[in-house]
Amino acid sequence: MTLLDLAGVSFAYGGGKTILQDIDLSIRAGSNLGIVGESGSGKTTLLKLLLGLERVSAGTVAFRGESLDTGDRSFMRGFRRSVQAVFQDPYSSLDPRQRVFDIIAEPLRSLKIETDIGNAVADALRDVDLPADVARRYPHEFSGGQRQRIAIARAIVAKPDIVIADEVVSALDLSTRTRIIDLMRTLSSRTTFIVVSHDIALVALLCEQLVVLEKGLIVEKGATRDLLARPAHPYTQRLLASMPRMPPTG
Repeated sequence: MTLLDLAGVSFAYGGGKTILQDIDLSIRAGSNLGIVGESGSGKTTLLKLLLGLERVSAGTVAFRGESLDTGDRSFMRGFRRSVQAVFQDPYSSLDPRQRVFDIIAEPLRSLKIETDIGNAVADALRDVDLPADVARRYPHEFSGGQRQRIAIARAIVAKPDIVIADEVVSALDLSTRTRIIDLMRTLSSRTTFIVVSHDIALVALLCEQLVVLEKGLIVEKGATRDLLARPAHPYTQRLLASMPRMPPTG
């Protein structure tokens, strides 16, 4: 089943320089997708389009076969429930004034999801391997890795179809990265991840499909194992040559 589909998508801020051009991309349920490229490649802009935070300048974005209409509040409420995000910095992405319970419960309340909030938060904490008493505490009481687990719990509490992870482990130390990646691999049995990263080695651990962006263009895409074994484009070859490798997990 295709969840998100981009066809002929281009984007320019304020009619100025084109940031993305002729992007064709399909995200299928159960197949994690990695989007990789260096700074300035267009990853952040593509992420905003996938989250419905920007409108395309040309082309179409469809969710479950329906055009993504950011002006349709009812449609967008369903979209927001189905597509959640985890951001790079676990220190700034959590409101320091809120207890963890309220942070994780926020999507349920803002999207008006009818459920037992207490049970839902407890389930989300259990899913990210955090004890129940975490709910009573504040973000500053936790390490970076624990905060990122809290952010992931917030993303999965509404049981979304897709979680978009934006450089989700880049601010963490190596051993913590490995544990977060293991967690995401486990969670990918129930939700589809789109992993936005500059690190092909990270993407290879999580994603079956890979898209390589250079200067706003998709220069290569396909099965991750094939692209890593036989990169056809010189840009992909350079990325592979320059990226540090993470140790195997599991």
